[in-house]
Amino acid sequence: MYFLIAGVALLLLKYLQIGAVADWSWWWVLSPFAMAVVWWAWADATGYTKRKAMEKMDQKKRERIEKQREALGIKPKRR
Repeated sequence: MYFLIAGVALLLLKYLQIGAVADWSWWWVLSPFAMAVVWWAWADATGYTKRKAMEKMDQKKRERIEKQREALGIKPKRR
C-alpha cells in the first residue's frame, strides 16, 4: 500500500511539474508501481497475505470468546 501511495504522489508531482520530481525520468516516477507488483507477487507466493488474514481472524475469535466469558461471569484462562 505504501508503494502505491508513493507512486501516486510521485505521479502527481511529475504531472503537475512540481519540484525536483519534474526533472526525473518517468522510469523513476513509475518505479513504485513496479515495486508494488513485486511485493504483491512475493506476498502471495509465500503465503504472507493469507497468514496475516488468518492471524487477524484468530485475534477476533479470541476477543469474541473472551467477551462472551466475561458476559457469563467466567474468569479468563491464565496463560
